Amino acid sequence: MIRLAFAIVAFLTVSVSAQNGSSKLYRSVLRIEVATQNPDYKTPWNSGRFSGGIGTGFLIGKNRILTNAHVVSNQQRILVTVHGSPEKHPAKVDFIAHDCDLALLSLDDYSDFEDFPIFPLGETPLLESQVTVIGYPVGGERLSVTKGIVSRIDFQPYSHSGSDSHLVVQIDAAINPGNSGGPVLQVGKVVGVAFQGLRQADNTGYIIPMPVVKRFLKDISDGSYDHYAELGINEFPLHNPAMRKALGLPNNGTGVLVTNVIPDSSVDGIMKTGDVLISLDGNPVDSGGQVLVDGEKVNLNEIVERKFSEDKVAIRFLRDGSWNDVEVALKPIPPSRMYAVQYEKKPRYVVFAGLVFQPLDTNLFATSKFKDVTVRRLYSDYVSKGIFQEKKDIVILTRMEADSVTSRIGNFTGLAVDKINGLPVRDLKHAHEMLYAENPPEFHVIELYGANRPIIIPSAKVEEANQRVQSNYSINKLYNLED
Repeated sequence: MIRLAFAIVAFLTVSVSAQNGSSKLYRSVLRIEVATQNPDYKTPWNSGRFSGGIGTGFLIGKNRILTNAHVVSNQQRILVTVHGSPEKHPAKVDFIAHDCDLALLSLDDYSDFEDFPIFPLGETPLLESQVTVIGYPVGGERLSVTKGIVSRIDFQPYSHSGSDSHLVVQIDAAINPGNSGGPVLQVGKVVGVAFQGLRQADNTGYIIPMPVVKRFLKDISDGSYDHYAELGINEFPLHNPAMRKALGLPNNGTGVLVTNVIPDSSVDGIMKTGDVLISLDGNPVDSGGQVLVDGEKVNLNEIVERKFSEDKVAIRFLRDGSWNDVEVALKPIPPSRMYAVQYEKKPRYVVFAGLVFQPLDTNLFATSKFKDVTVRRLYSDYVSKGIFQEKKDIVILTRMEADSVTSRIGNFTGLAVDKINGLPVRDLKHAHEMLYAENPPEFHVIELYGANRPIIIPSAKVEEANQRVQSNYSINKLYNLED
């Protein structure tokens, strides 16, 4: 299992005082102390619990501190400390990208840092080359320097968002709490950012390589972060000779089968299920779905990863024995964020006569652990089958607070809302509009997927029920419709 970490502990830890000529450089590796507030999805009207953590950041420009997104996620206060100094400097997040686990900070007052050296950015390190990781691992208060060997360059999941995969560099050094966001150096240049480790293996850590770092910095250069563009297909390897023959392909190890095209994606209306993807931008796609990039075989999506929204990608694919060459403008798939863990957002909810409604996302799914098969299907098919085109939100009845109005209804928690007063529910705002209509019907009828009967609430009793529920459960506001 991949896990987040704040530290790298390797086979060699070197005292900073022993590093001749490096003291000035080490000043630019900063200890980041963060106080956080994590939202409460079980009782979404509550403020959530407070916690904190320690991470590392480093200067890449004047008042530009690069670190991991997970170091500063849900932050309420950030304090930065320089090696060898007790003084804490307030800082703030300027840009944060949860999908690639990177963030850029700035100090409220940079005057004390004006003469600090800036780390230059390098390139992706080669296999078997040695790298140096600097940061503030657990086990002490002082700066630590560790060394490791690059053992793998791969395309793997980033654990911070839980749904995004990008290029990673594996090193033979474990990643442990305390040092995430620290610079990984080679020949005096940054070649990556430490960020996560592997629980099942010893001395295995991962760093974010420079193609991902540089893409993040280029993306935010216009003043905003726009997220990754996506091709919009699911693919299946074509290793089987019989399958290749049936598709009219030679047994040459090239091409993957398109098993699904996501509605409203970059290739929607251009490619379809059953096509065979042969190449991207002239780079052959092998039968395992990999392409050769910078001398390494990586997932085909790495071609798209290095582009931005509206950039073009040349696609060659085979359909019914005919070759097709097209050029496609790339774009993001916003509904896919359903599967990403959300940060810096307050839970959305509606309380109605003791009934609590929330929109389905990964945060809520992880908290509530829904078992209803329909809810699980709506969650898994939300993007791939285009459910988002009809329902911006999958609204779930998550709680039924005890009240005289709800006492004899039965337990319908954990079910998805289909209709309210005969109308299909489009999203949480739509549900709120119908439940709190200016001229409501005599009875509110709430139909749930999988329920053998609807929930019926007399409109005349709603206001008093709301007052009781607010008082009994300390709910200061009956709804939050914005993130």
